[in-house]
Amino acid sequence: MNAPVKIETTLKDWETDQEVRWCPGCGDYAILKAVQRTLPQLGADPSNTCFISGIGCSSRFPYYMETYGFHTIHGRAPAVATGVKLANPDLDIWLVTGDGDGLSIGGNHLMHVLRRNVNMQIMLFNNEIYGLTKGQASPTSREGTKSPSTPLGSYDHPARPAAFALGSGARFVGRGFDVSKNLPDVLKAAHAHQGAAFIEIFQNCIVYNKDVFDDFAAPKGAEDRQLWLENGKPMLFAKDTKGLTLNREKLCLEVVDVAAGEDGSPDWEAADVIVHDVTNRTVAHMLVEMPFGPFPMALGVLYDDPRPTFESAVVEERARASAGKDANLAKLLGKGQTWTVSGTAQDPV
Repeated sequence: MNAPVKIETTLKDWETDQEVRWCPGCGDYAILKAVQRTLPQLGADPSNTCFISGIGCSSRFPYYMETYGFHTIHGRAPAVATGVKLANPDLDIWLVTGDGDGLSIGGNHLMHVLRRNVNMQIMLFNNEIYGLTKGQASPTSREGTKSPSTPLGSYDHPARPAAFALGSGARFVGRGFDVSKNLPDVLKAAHAHQGAAFIEIFQNCIVYNKDVFDDFAAPKGAEDRQLWLENGKPMLFAKDTKGLTLNREKLCLEVVDVAAGEDGSPDWEAADVIVHDVTNRTVAHMLVEMPFGPFPMALGVLYDDPRPTFESAVVEERARASAGKDANLAKLLGKGQTWTVSGTAQDPV
């Protein structure tokens, strides 16, 4: 666990005196409150917690958390967070980035923190646009997105953050959206994971990309298009009237109708609906690649299969390298070829 010693706090203990400066209605407000409500439930300690961010609207996050924090440079938050974790492996690290900061200039750094499996929670706010720099198309913007940088519509194929994370070797991949009541559960699962935990959070940019996720994240009427995954539970959605099955000939997922059984509960077994296994990496890839529309949006914990962390290997290596050695700096500096200089510049040669 990231916080072995649990303490009692409230939401107020995690709030700073700084004015929260996002646009009115921005989804970042909801994410901030979700995090501030979740940390007390985890028993986390503000004095042992550090939030690290890059550049972008989401990257103002450390100012609003009553913890240690770094507001770093564009795309380099994963590198700084790795250094902080190696310097103090006991710190609970939260990395905050956006679709532009994390997948454009920072894509290389994000890939390496995931493949190394450095123990931290990585929240990527995905609003499919550059908000801070006035609405240019980002790496996740959909084809056809009109913006100052793509006035005739973007012809780029958008990056898929969760697919990127899996491809980079992430051992935990989760998804949620800003105003979802289930987002805290995803954050808790990420915090419990031992290793790099990646959470893609769909976030509404009220100014430059308003309501782009309404087809599945609107406050009302979109629930039928959400598939909230639970380990060991069948993949049901649309009030349990539909589900996902695995076409074993084509090796792909398909949507099936689910009828009610004799007792009135959904007879998902008769419809051959598959049960979610968070350790199944192959199915996780299928879930993140599902095209929205024909399929629901897969949310919750998509993949969770821990392995030894990077910093634990570094700590073990340091211990082996120093075992049985004398920690004497003066002796170390005097080892090898050394000279003793005496006299002054005025002494005759």
